[in-house]
Amino acid sequence: MKKFIRFLLILFLLIALVVIYARYGGTEGLKTKEYTIETKDVATTFDGIKIVHFSDLHYLRVTNKNKLKQIVEEINLINPDIVFFTGDLIDKDFTTTDKDKDDLIEELNNIKSKYGKYAIIGNHDYVKDINLLKDIYTNSGFTLLQNSYDIIYGKDNDKLFIGGVDTYSYNESDIDKVMNYFTDNEDISYKIILTHEPDYTDIILSKYKVNLVLAGHSHNGQINIPYVKKLFLPYGSKKYYENYYKVNDTDLYVSSGIGESRINFRLFNKPSINFYRINKLGA
Repeated sequence: MKKFIRFLLILFLLIALVVIYARYGGTEGLKTKEYTIETKDVATTFDGIKIVHFSDLHYLRVTNKNKLKQIVEEINLINPDIVFFTGDLIDKDFTTTDKDKDDLIEELNNIKSKYGKYAIIGNHDYVKDINLLKDIYTNSGFTLLQNSYDIIYGKDNDKLFIGGVDTYSYNESDIDKVMNYFTDNEDISYKIILTHEPDYTDIILSKYKVNLVLAGHSHNGQINIPYVKKLFLPYGSKKYYENYYKVNDTDLYVSSGIGESRINFRLFNKPSINFYRINKLGA
């Protein structure tokens, strides 16, 4: 009986330690995941281009101004050519004050990039004040892509296509509007699509050929226990939730995100940013 009680006490202590770590250790720090993408399709101008991708800030839940400042510093150390944010800037369960808005603008504005900074709408963003988000992005130098696209121009009329869709969770995604450019133009060989929900990739690829899809939303499961099925996978990330997938000829990368959703825990899944370098094959 004493051994059994001792076992229960030890088990309880271990569980308590794991919970404490998941709350206070797992949600802190920042990891940079580095990837190299090799392709013959990228234009010569953009050979070796450096891209930073971050997602799911969920500002105000755990992420505050000091943590955001750290993220910005890490991004700027990479000296990126392009920066992408794939949605869920502010957690939907928290009220945004004028100071929160000003802090976000101040820190996001400090992110530096050569060709630009782009963002899309996530499911948490959709239920917030969209005009508030537009104001934040506009005043921090981000281009908000809402079922729209932008063209980055390089030397010798080289081009890079950047498209972004709205949140799939509320049926707002419209890849046809994004790809409308190619109705009259076929002069861009490398195409990047931003989607908050990674499972929307199948819909994109059922209609169009794209080279790179960047997504967030899944938090890579947020709480990861070895040999146990992912505990937290929201709608839109039931199929694609890990770091990387090769879907036909398309590279799909899913950010594990910065913040937390629903519960303030992370386990074996540190907050992270993604750093991609795209190299031209045969260059």
